[in-house]
Amino acid sequence: MPVTAVSGSASGIGAAVCQALRAAGHRVIGIDRAHSEVIADLSSAAGRQAAIAAVLEQSEGVLDGLVCCAGVGSSALSNTIVSVNYFGVTELLDGLAEALAKGQAPAAVVIASIAATHVNPDQQPMVAAMLAGNEALALEQANALEQSHVAYASSKYAVTASARSKAEAWAKRGIRLNVVAPGAVETPLHQAALNDPRFAKAVREFVAPLGRSAAPEEVAHVVVFLQSSQASYVHGSVIFVDGGMDARVRPARF
Repeated sequence: MPVTAVSGSASGIGAAVCQALRAAGHRVIGIDRAHSEVIADLSSAAGRQAAIAAVLEQSEGVLDGLVCCAGVGSSALSNTIVSVNYFGVTELLDGLAEALAKGQAPAAVVIASIAATHVNPDQQPMVAAMLAGNEALALEQANALEQSHVAYASSKYAVTASARSKAEAWAKRGIRLNVVAPGAVETPLHQAALNDPRFAKAVREFVAPLGRSAAPEEVAHVVVFLQSSQASYVHGSVIFVDGGMDARVRPARF
């Protein structure tokens, strides 16, 4: 039975991923702030290290899969967005890489976002700070900008770039690593944005060519595929699950 750790397991996409992985025969070690096998707060370095230690203990140091779903949206504070969405992912990847290398056909997936392609996040100074591993500077720059939607897009761009930068090294260790970039998904995070007067209009108008938002299960199915032997040659890729929104916005860039 494959053993897969899933962060953000208690709700939204993470909960759907856990359900789908269990149905596919995985033993799941969920990580979240409540209602999971590992209780941890990924917004702090101490919480991340506690999560890593607990997962290693429960898996006996061997993992076949890792899915990083934990994240917060634009309605959160900018510093929390950067801490959870970037450092809460990259530190889990780094901290659990050795356990994955010992697994059977190991694979990992990072849940990013179509927002990584928006508002020129690659030009934001906080992105360089994130990629350099300087959390204090990244938080300072995110807070100074005072635009949480930019912090969100920047965190998703940076975590995507970080994951892709690992493709060569992780391949040598026998670990596949891919990124899934959803568009609008009917989750508590999406509902929080709809309830936020700063973003509600933009969220309502962000309708994909398919004419609707995704159900969490639709993203989960793609994740389970990427974790399976059917995706054995898919590595270092970014898979958009966005109802055609990226194709609408960037038809000539892919």
